[in-house]
Amino acid sequence: MIDFYKYQGAGNDFILIDNRNHVFQGNKIDFVKQWCERRFGIGSDGLIFLEASEKADFLMDFYNPDGSQSFCGNGSRCIVAFAHDIGIIDSFTTFEAIDGIHDAEYLPNGQVKIAMHQYGAIAKVNSDYFIDTGSPHYISYEREDQRDIVDFGKSIRYSDAYKSEGVNVNLISFHDKGEIDVRTYERGVENETFACGTGATACGLAYADQFLKEDKGIVTVHVKGGTLRIHYKKTAPGKFEDIWLEGPGVFVFKGKCDV
Repeated sequence: MIDFYKYQGAGNDFILIDNRNHVFQGNKIDFVKQWCERRFGIGSDGLIFLEASEKADFLMDFYNPDGSQSFCGNGSRCIVAFAHDIGIIDSFTTFEAIDGIHDAEYLPNGQVKIAMHQYGAIAKVNSDYFIDTGSPHYISYEREDQRDIVDFGKSIRYSDAYKSEGVNVNLISFHDKGEIDVRTYERGVENETFACGTGATACGLAYADQFLKEDKGIVTVHVKGGTLRIHYKKTAPGKFEDIWLEGPGVFVFKGKCDV
């Protein structure tokens, strides 16, 4: 039996295991598939092993429920909160992830800010958009017929252009100036999630690029599980730097599971 911790970030929930001392030595993919299952396992949108790192304060080894790996923005906020709660970090930290090193800050109000990466400029795909923010994201603006995110997500994710590597699919609708509503279909989960950190970041940047004149600012992103804030600085059309994802990382419960 090993200890696990459950955290959620705007409704995106994760199993976390402190594996710095190699308490888990089994097959990670099989373990992930077993315990992320919501009816026969613990249930989550992903599982994260906190590992020792020679390059940063810790390494985030993240897995989707199907065993695939990617960068996860909400999972990153949760693991930073977890690292704070178990005494690894105080406020400022750096951690290693699948896409490189990230800076982060645990704020006094319990919110967590994660420095995000953008890979390449925002690309136009017919009337829609594509951007890679550590995970690939397809973005479309909502229409009057209010498309179903799962059906629409599957139609894009399993299309010839994306089915081999997969893609996350987002629908944006307008909320207010500087604010948007976002729904996301996530690859690896293969369903809508309550939030997606890389998706909120991608949508925030796409919206800022098209509709906000300011070179520096914040886009508030309302998702099914809460609210996230995207800090940005424009450097050129479709390109940004100094990108930060801000939102909650909340402890839910602790338990034990078989290995």
